[in-house]
Amino acid sequence: MALILLKLIAGLALIIVGADKLVDGASSIARRYGISEFIIGMTIVGFGTSAPEMVVSMTGAVEGNADIAIGNVVGSNIINMLFGLGVTALIFPMSITRTNFRRDLPLHFACTALVLLLGMTGVLFPSLGTGDIRLSRIDGALLLLAFVLYMWLNFRSGKAPAEQQEGSGKVWSMPLSIVMILLGLVALVFGGRFFVNGATGLARALGASDKFIAITVLAVGTSLPELATCIVAAAKHRGQLALGNILGSNIFNLLLILGISAVITPLSCERMDFADALVLLTGAVLLMLASWTGHNRKLDRFDGALLLLTWAGYMSWLIYKL
Repeated sequence: MALILLKLIAGLALIIVGADKLVDGASSIARRYGISEFIIGMTIVGFGTSAPEMVVSMTGAVEGNADIAIGNVVGSNIINMLFGLGVTALIFPMSITRTNFRRDLPLHFACTALVLLLGMTGVLFPSLGTGDIRLSRIDGALLLLAFVLYMWLNFRSGKAPAEQQEGSGKVWSMPLSIVMILLGLVALVFGGRFFVNGATGLARALGASDKFIAITVLAVGTSLPELATCIVAAAKHRGQLALGNILGSNIFNLLLILGISAVITPLSCERMDFADALVLLTGAVLLMLASWTGHNRKLDRFDGALLLLTWAGYMSWLIYKL
């Protein structure tokens, strides 16, 4: 038991330190070159924190295991949107810029809908008796093309407008900023691994089943890098970096990871059920509604509570089905 607790403590410490250094390094690069912190969050931070999902999904595709490849992405995106942004907004409300409102959130919804349209129409509308229940190699190529277009669109307008200048902060040298980002990512990955191992050991010691551990401990544990980065970024008044991290990570998962995985091996979606697809789409819709409602464009505490309640309902449904 002492070793389990040590893993938990060491994992949490590495996660906190890693998120802190990652946010500082990424923010420094954004300020040095006048790049939008949202773009930095969507690319450097979002891609870095999604590296574990990429390894898991591509390994599943190479081994012909579609359940792992698709389930990993769907589960990760649901947790990122509902749990990650929910917790962050509940603690530190985040501003939503005009660009987020007009472009980023609708595009995030469009990317989610595209994956569902290509591979899960048969899951969403089973009563029709028609519709795809797999992502083919052509679908994978279309997702990769969409990813390239999305990246081009963001970098074409990547300079930070006045509304995205979120306070001041220290500007480090470029080499030091890169070192901080890399060290932060390494600490997040190993910290997350230590925490998951410790939490899994503790759950098993308390008599929890493997399925319960997979749905709860492991599901949340694999998204700890995104969650920690979001909370630290929001605490440092870098809300755009936090939002960019989640949207970038989700789009990276949907377009690039599933695109590459489907090109390697067509992915069957028959093990996905209606609730999985509906909650994935609902999360993207709730984020857009948060920017359309209220007096101020903010992902506020009410929105955070709503996201968390939706996640809790989904988790309750999964546990009920065990």
